[in-house]
Amino acid sequence: MLWLWNTLILLAAVVVMEVIAALSHKYIMHGWGWGWHLSHHEPHDGKFELNDLYAVVFMLMAIALIYIGVNGVWPLQWIGAGVTVYGALYFMVHDGLVHQRWPFRYIPRKGYLKRLYMAHRMHHAVRGREGCVSFGFLYAPPLHKLQAALRQRHKPLNADAATSRPDAPPDETSVK
Repeated sequence: MLWLWNTLILLAAVVVMEVIAALSHKYIMHGWGWGWHLSHHEPHDGKFELNDLYAVVFMLMAIALIYIGVNGVWPLQWIGAGVTVYGALYFMVHDGLVHQRWPFRYIPRKGYLKRLYMAHRMHHAVRGREGCVSFGFLYAPPLHKLQAALRQRHKPLNADAATSRPDAPPDETSVK
């Protein structure tokens, strides 16, 4: 029966990691941690980018959880294993499928993988850290919702808005 608990803990940790990763991506990586994450939003030629340090941080957390779990706090080893499984899935989906950091190329044409792929492409469609959509890595909202959010956040400005404000003080030429 212990194997069932271990499996459930591991699977729950994978699910919770998607939530933690999405929140970390939105509020840390696109917030005070932008210094590392910026490298992920810019073109680069090398195999590694500064953003990869986030994977190292999560890896060290997983190692610590497994170590503490093996040395007495039983569930933590399975939580650490779940973090590790999530990291492997992240590597395959995000680094491999979406960003093509593998030696071969595959672009999904339908289904769940296409939705993940397209959602992350929409995330990168925005320059800078503000106004992005889809911060998850293994879950993506429906594409029509992401497209609507992008349109809402990046509405084209009315061309007359800057010059025809009724509350703007009159300039000197219009007063004469």
